[in-house]
Amino acid sequence: MNSLGGISVIFDLDGTLVDSEPNYYEAGRQILAEHGVPGYTWQDHERYVGISTLDTIADWKRRYGLSAPTEELFTAKNRRYLELARAATPVYPEMRTFVELLASEQVPMAVASGSSPEAIAAILAATGLDALLRTVVSADEVRRGKPAPDVFLEAARRLGAAPAGCVVVEDAAPGAAAAHAASMRCVAVPYVADQAGDPEFATADLVFRGGQREFTARAALDWLRGTAPAS
Repeated sequence: MNSLGGISVIFDLDGTLVDSEPNYYEAGRQILAEHGVPGYTWQDHERYVGISTLDTIADWKRRYGLSAPTEELFTAKNRRYLELARAATPVYPEMRTFVELLASEQVPMAVASGSSPEAIAAILAATGLDALLRTVVSADEVRRGKPAPDVFLEAARRLGAAPAGCVVVEDAAPGAAAAHAASMRCVAVPYVADQAGDPEFATADLVFRGGQREFTARAALDWLRGTAPAS
């Protein structure tokens, strides 16, 4: 029985559960270099944290004047990313502990990510998180990516949970905005420290402003217990 008063928890994947952003950056850097855009930096990449791959590529085409078809760029970036992700994608230790604690409390959980279904499945399998996180929604499966609420609302639907009973765990401002738009509470663990003051994070109900360095599974679970509806 769910001991947290019917709360369900929806996790973002990249930058929240796993430190996959370096792989996304490297995949993007390589693809852009192959299309005549050298010098893509980590700072350039940071503007796309929390944004779906399709939305990222759409902005690349506008920003860098790429002529290659969107589908070609999407497929190439996804293939390169999967190669890197399967080689190494570390799980944040406290996040793994948090997932395990929630599982022990029989809390329904889902992953709602801007990554492709193939990328999500590969990372969850490689890290062993697939044993505990079986409900998965990709932004590719809904009409709009974050900051629209679609991916979180679909995750709630698949969990059989009301949006008001869901808590989103997010690292990026667009994800926090999406949680707010979905009428869900949000635990924010900012991936980019300089973005912790973004207005979107002000809508979150609990913010670990120091990111993963500050986040602890016990603090997050204690907060959930303190906010759970009385039974």
